[in-house]
Amino acid sequence: MTTRYVAAIDQGTSSTRCIIYDRGGVMVSMAQRKHTQHFPEPGWVEHDALQIWNLVERLIPEALASGGIDASQLVGLGITNQRETTVIWDRTTGIPLHRAIVWQDTRTTEMVESLRSQGVGADVEHRTGAPLSNYFSAPRLSWLLDACPGSRAAAAQGNVLFGTMDSWLVWNLTGGVDGGLHLTDPTNASRTMLMNIETAQWDPRLLEMFDIPAEILPEIRPSLSKVGATVSPVPGIPISAMIGDQQAALVGQTALKAGESKYTLGTGGFLLFNTGTTLVRSRHGLITTVAFQMDGQPIRYALEGSNPTAGALVEWIRENLGIIGTPAEIETLASTVDDNGGCYIVPAFSGLHAPHWVSASRGLIVGLTSYITRGHLARAALETNAFAARSMVAALNDDLAAAGVEMSLTELVVDGGMTANNTLMQTIADICDVTVKRPQMAEAVALGAAYAAGFSVGLWTDEQQLRRNWHTGAVWQPSIDPADRERRVANWSMAVELASQWDPA
Repeated sequence: MTTRYVAAIDQGTSSTRCIIYDRGGVMVSMAQRKHTQHFPEPGWVEHDALQIWNLVERLIPEALASGGIDASQLVGLGITNQRETTVIWDRTTGIPLHRAIVWQDTRTTEMVESLRSQGVGADVEHRTGAPLSNYFSAPRLSWLLDACPGSRAAAAQGNVLFGTMDSWLVWNLTGGVDGGLHLTDPTNASRTMLMNIETAQWDPRLLEMFDIPAEILPEIRPSLSKVGATVSPVPGIPISAMIGDQQAALVGQTALKAGESKYTLGTGGFLLFNTGTTLVRSRHGLITTVAFQMDGQPIRYALEGSNPTAGALVEWIRENLGIIGTPAEIETLASTVDDNGGCYIVPAFSGLHAPHWVSASRGLIVGLTSYITRGHLARAALETNAFAARSMVAALNDDLAAAGVEMSLTELVVDGGMTANNTLMQTIADICDVTVKRPQMAEAVALGAAYAAGFSVGLWTDEQQLRRNWHTGAVWQPSIDPADRERRVANWSMAVELASQWDPA
């Protein structure tokens, strides 16, 4: 009997991977490449979408060859992606009209503040489940249509297409200029600030507000559904799932039922709490978003907290300060001191996100004295992730209580590259006052995309089959004095307040 596999394309902020898994959820092969980060102006972050597609063209054959697998053995392919990153391209040439604007980018802050001054913020949040912010795709799409001459008219005629990176990749995988499918799913569409969170359809009022022609938008399909088959670079592979990266991690952690959650620590830190078919509107600064949708079933919702600068802060310290040679060295450096020495870092490189939402804020380092060493800076950089997590957990539990939902978050199930840092995991347990659990498989994003793809085509038919693949790797319990915790949290809160007031001329 021929062995069957599923594959995932994990198109992330810093790199793209193609990973192939067997029916037991075990990784069989992987191919990975980094892409270029472009920073043309302060606060601007861009990717070359064509470069990313060219990488995918290489990665799929490489992963197949590395595993000794024939393409006919792949029963499903899942696409997962950095979510709010925005690209527009010419339908007839397949060439992007501009570099993709990345989710970390802040160039649309003034546009967002102008809309806010018009009093539309509450309407936007009600329709989308998300606060009006430069974090989402709609302002970027409007900016691109203004920045690329003739693109609005061409879009109205159907000659320019918009998508988040899932749409861009699926269009190319299924033929591109020769009949490529222009699609997205509710998890990604909910991050555009153009989809109505209740109907899971594009909202005419939001399109009018951001001046977006409907003709440019992809069709919204369920996250787990039979999308189509690849044409390039390897023909005939069934594409059976499209899902945003953080929602994919929720699936990868098998947090498929209401009351289950995950906290991913990669480039950013993202907490998702599954609320099932109940749409819980946040009153405390979180995002009401789509968790996933299976074909023929109702949408599952989630509450989300987002910290855009987790691993990105460590990379900044490595590249810009040069006090560590590799990201892993930050734990060693932080361990040379007992505490942060009174130093706190608020890494608001792209503004403050959940639950604060101050787009104009910028990062700060406070509490500097001549006592502070490289070790204190390293520890402060790690601790900022714990403080951000605490803010999100507190807001989440307040939202659930306010909605009368009999659920709460009492433990953090973590995944992502930064979870290899044991010092950080203990710090999160201490500051959040919760149990922290790390599975043996700490990379949940690609695994979740593969699970979604396999479930869609019947490779797995029961959620329990996936849960049996989940095994505890390590557990951390809170171990600090509550008074010390409250003191440190109060200091952090003062630092956040300073960052939120930063308004340079």
